[in-house]
Amino acid sequence: MKAQAVVFDDRNQVLFREVEIPEPGERDVVVEVEYSWISIGTESSFLRGERISGEVPYRPGDPWPFPIAAGYQKVGRAVQVGSAVTHIKPGDRVFATVSWIKGMHFDFAGHVNPAVTDGGQVWKLPEGVSPIAFSGAVLTQVGYNCGSRPPVQRGESAVVIGDGLVGQWAAQTLHARGAAVYILGHREERLRLAEAGGYAVALNGRSVDPAAELRGAGASVGIVVDTVGSLDTFRRLQPLMKHDSHLVSAGYLGENGAIDIQTLREQEITLHSPSGWSTPRMDETIRGIAEGWLRTESLITHRFPAGDAAKAWQLITAKGSPCLGVVLEW
Repeated sequence: MKAQAVVFDDRNQVLFREVEIPEPGERDVVVEVEYSWISIGTESSFLRGERISGEVPYRPGDPWPFPIAAGYQKVGRAVQVGSAVTHIKPGDRVFATVSWIKGMHFDFAGHVNPAVTDGGQVWKLPEGVSPIAFSGAVLTQVGYNCGSRPPVQRGESAVVIGDGLVGQWAAQTLHARGAAVYILGHREERLRLAEAGGYAVALNGRSVDPAAELRGAGASVGIVVDTVGSLDTFRRLQPLMKHDSHLVSAGYLGENGAIDIQTLREQEITLHSPSGWSTPRMDETIRGIAEGWLRTESLITHRFPAGDAAKAWQLITAKGSPCLGVVLEW
């Protein structure tokens, strides 16, 4: 079968071109894609050649992982359903993760249309909510995963490091669970989104000392969620963390992920290290979007026709890029 896909043909090279995809089997669903959401952090690291797989950094001598059809999340209509798939029927609006592809470094793809996808990676979407709201559901699930890991005592302080998408959704999840959330970042426009949404107090690390601000507010921190891989920031916050508190480390650390367990033990800090997605977490994420406590559409800053993916990436990778949520329209 033929399809169209966004392909990283080499480092820093983005193409929109025809690709080969396999014929669907009895376990597959064929999706006519409407929207796919770019995962800026993960996809950028592949585009720059920094990773060779999800959590494996590139090292000299490794084969470059090109070409690849990057990404892992999209929504559309099911147009063909394999005989072994029972939870989806033709015509359903669905969310799909990675799909099958031929002739690439990996045999799976994200931004591809039509998308032949294993039925276990396809969810029927609830009615009454715009489908674009679900188009980044895997990434939304990463934020949900971060915010759902630690136990929460109602009203206790939680600090989310990072004002990107994962940080926003982690903050939303912690807020929905009853925490008093602070979001620490450097982009004023992103921090304003969190405050306007009512789910976090903003701390701009460029203009304030976050530890001093938290100390002045009398915050006894029970949870720190690091979504950007900044252990230095965590170490500055650690003295404010109360006994029997929690660190959720979700940012990509590459080869610089050393944590001194002994210093955690002194405060009995529990370390959580979430990664990837699971069916139960995806179920809860889709439910959260449908119920409105996980907010996605307000975080979409840019939309591009899929054929203009190279232009999207030019903006994403530009210095001081204004992008937060970027969606391709098919």
